Amino acid sequence: MEAAKASEGQRPVGRRLGDLLVAAGLVAPTQLAEALAEQKRTGEKLGPVLVRLGLVSEEQLVKVLSSQYGIPTVTLSDITLEPELLKLVPAWIAKKYELVPVHYANGTLTLAMADPTNLSALDDMAFMTGLQVVPAIAPLSVIRQAIEHSYETSLSTLADMLTEAEAIAEEINLVRDRDLGGLVDIRQLRASADEAPVVRFVNMILLDAIRRAASDVHLEPYEDALRIRFRLDGMLHKIMDAPKQLEPALVSRIKIMANLDIAERRLPQDGSIQFRGRSREVDLRVSTLPTIFGESVSVRILDKEALKLDLSQLGFDAWCLEQFRKVIHSPHGLILITGPTGSGKTTTLYAAINTVNAPHVNIMTVEDPVEYNLKGVNQVQVKEEIGRTFAAILRSFLRHDPDVVLVGEMRDLETAQIAVRAALTGHLVLSTLHTNDCPSSIDRLLDMGIPPFLVSSSLRLILAQRLVRKICLDCREAYEADEESLAPYGHTPQGLGKCTLYRGEGCPTCNFTGMKGRVAIAEVMPIAREIRDLIRASAPTAEVREVARRQGMRTLREAGLQKVLEGMTNVDEVLRVTTE
Repeated sequence: MEAAKASEGQRPVGRRLGDLLVAAGLVAPTQLAEALAEQKRTGEKLGPVLVRLGLVSEEQLVKVLSSQYGIPTVTLSDITLEPELLKLVPAWIAKKYELVPVHYANGTLTLAMADPTNLSALDDMAFMTGLQVVPAIAPLSVIRQAIEHSYETSLSTLADMLTEAEAIAEEINLVRDRDLGGLVDIRQLRASADEAPVVRFVNMILLDAIRRAASDVHLEPYEDALRIRFRLDGMLHKIMDAPKQLEPALVSRIKIMANLDIAERRLPQDGSIQFRGRSREVDLRVSTLPTIFGESVSVRILDKEALKLDLSQLGFDAWCLEQFRKVIHSPHGLILITGPTGSGKTTTLYAAINTVNAPHVNIMTVEDPVEYNLKGVNQVQVKEEIGRTFAAILRSFLRHDPDVVLVGEMRDLETAQIAVRAALTGHLVLSTLHTNDCPSSIDRLLDMGIPPFLVSSSLRLILAQRLVRKICLDCREAYEADEESLAPYGHTPQGLGKCTLYRGEGCPTCNFTGMKGRVAIAEVMPIAREIRDLIRASAPTAEVREVARRQGMRTLREAGLQKVLEGMTNVDEVLRVTTE
């Protein structure tokens, strides 16, 4: 460590990193402009972009920042990060701001950071810990390695907890329910679920899933084991097989946390768990389902911090974004977002609502369930067992004079009819359908029983989308390819000739998959006059698609292959989520 800690009260000033490097003569203004353009495209921080482009080294970045701000550097390889020190900084904060605690003394916490100008990180850490916080500088790659090494929830740790929990479970003879030929002692079941090893093991599973940015946790019972899997970037990954005798205790623990009935094992149940911190909220939606070998548990993780409410950050190309923004500011009409489950439809709807949200706009939503709370929006959750259905809520909405109405899903004819009539009587209505692409959404509405003249009069735009995994930025490798090589997959050559594509090699950041994070690809079909006439005439889907493409619509496959050319994903990923 070149210096133990920065002087007390020292805070970085607000000059931009790019300006500092230009002033130091390490980067030319033209190179900075290139890096800024790349930063805008990828959303990365400027420092990693400069390093990845080979314009500066990490060591040069560290030296410039240290010299400019008088902040010391640290060599993390010479420091042992003590467990008690790590408890001061939660893993999700360390990963979010890319920092690690390296020293604590006399009420002052020193943080190793790649970007000491990140005042938000320093302020948040001071607020969370109640300590005086000072920065030190270290290379970003070294900090990331330290985070992975120090905070990683290793399988060996989980295995240790599993062994301890298993020992507890073996002391309690848990038998099956009446339907399967046995009895359940509820007192013993609750006692085993509340045992410290079981509690710690469940907590560790859930926290590890949140740390890895998993969208779902699945506990799946089989004849001789309980399989635990995480869904990461849309793909399921097996974490481990827990012993069968531990299954009742683990399932019961989650049901207790979600306030569900642990005695009821014959019917599906739904509940929720809320995690609250000073600056983060994570909701867990729990669903249980009886199977032939026991109760299957699915936990959906809703991380509000990961929710993107800026349309420009979703990945839509310029033309799609322009068309979509134009219609969501319309005074009335119907906008449909279509795609399979898990394609990001809800995120797009929320981003659209956030774009038009204003004090003078009355926005009302009906959802099942309400996944995220939006400030300034009246959100209602469906509860069919008491008659609070989509259709009933929609009818009530119209008496509250809404400007914008969001319908979580058009599931039946009655809901669709009310939504279409609302769109025709001065309301902007946004909703979702489960169809494969834009043109087939029209057929779906007609099949539901909506007359063609109502569909053509109310519909303003259809957006079909998928989520593709992005190539990991930490391990991506460039290679040369000819644009013509993408033609067999549906790409229309643009005369680029030789171009640079990327593939992921695999690293700890991406769990050695080569892919990290997801981005949306979109097919946008504005409903222009010619298409309205085709809808009114009940024209074939193929004819509607042909006209839409002439008017500028790019198919999902074409949008995905464009992302390949931009270096964001690869061909295999595009082929996985699209059909041609």
